[in-house]
Amino acid sequence: MTNILAIESSCDETSAAIIKDGHEMRSNVVASQIKSHMRFGGVVPEIASRHHVEQITQVIAAAFKEAGCDWDVIDAVAVTQGPGLVGALLIGITAAKSLAFAHNKPLIAVNHMAGHIYASQLVERLNFPLLSLVVSGGHTELVYMPSHGHFQTIGDTRDDAVGEAYDKIGRVLGLAYPGGKKIDELAQEGQDIYDYPRAMINEDNFDFSFSGLKSAVINHLHNADQRGETLKQADIAASFQAAAVDVLVAKTLRALDHYPVKDLVVAGGVAANSSLRQKLKIAVAKAYPDVKLHFPPLALCGDNAAMIGAAAQYHYDKGEFADLSLDAKPGLALND
Repeated sequence: MTNILAIESSCDETSAAIIKDGHEMRSNVVASQIKSHMRFGGVVPEIASRHHVEQITQVIAAAFKEAGCDWDVIDAVAVTQGPGLVGALLIGITAAKSLAFAHNKPLIAVNHMAGHIYASQLVERLNFPLLSLVVSGGHTELVYMPSHGHFQTIGDTRDDAVGEAYDKIGRVLGLAYPGGKKIDELAQEGQDIYDYPRAMINEDNFDFSFSGLKSAVINHLHNADQRGETLKQADIAASFQAAAVDVLVAKTLRALDHYPVKDLVVAGGVAANSSLRQKLKIAVAKAYPDVKLHFPPLALCGDNAAMIGAAAQYHYDKGEFADLSLDAKPGLALND
């Protein structure tokens, strides 16, 4: 039995968790900063770092209290090394290094995006080989995994991540931050009546592009405003979401054509999107009935330490530990 204390502070969530054997959550405490950043329409790095400093000690203490255990059962300390905001990452890393040193525990560095993939492992075991669609505010990737801990990025965004496009359109529509959830909710009330571009959807590759879609929506709204025309926000949201989801589903199916896998894992904040969940379930069930589709619970789609603890287990099993010179890597890639 292995118990890992995990710490996550890559962006605007301060989180600590205690994970047993890589798949059982004994605790998972998340302190959100959404209200602090809402008035700015996005995350302000300096403010995020200050909040991490204020909250991290309390969050770690709360994780131990929720798990009902103490340091005598902890086998290692895991922490997000990157990618993320450098200042925010450093708060978590400094806390993890200090605790590992003080309690003489091994230190494990975890890739944030690997954590998102392993979030599904907290619900049911993953089977390999698998394909993962990683969709978040900073990433849109298709990742092939032949086995635990081995990542091959087969598709990436050429420009904007899908989550960034959601948040940008949310701001243009005047929706509160974060815009992704608000657009998803608004889209349920509208219709897909605008033919927004679905960039690269028919190209024979696994890459994505969302800047054109984002620009098309913004230009549509701007031109309507110039003409004094009022557009229904719900229809804008529904049309934008339909275009984005169509591309994500099409590219994922194309990857499944080329990479026979047992499991398909959808990971990251955009994995919470209701339209993506619905359309991908239908498409995969029809085209690949033998592929098991994993969506993490909504509570595990956003940034949290439980997913870091799940991913850390495989480093622990292989004896892959970091030393106290560990530093933040804001641009860390999955293949690193």
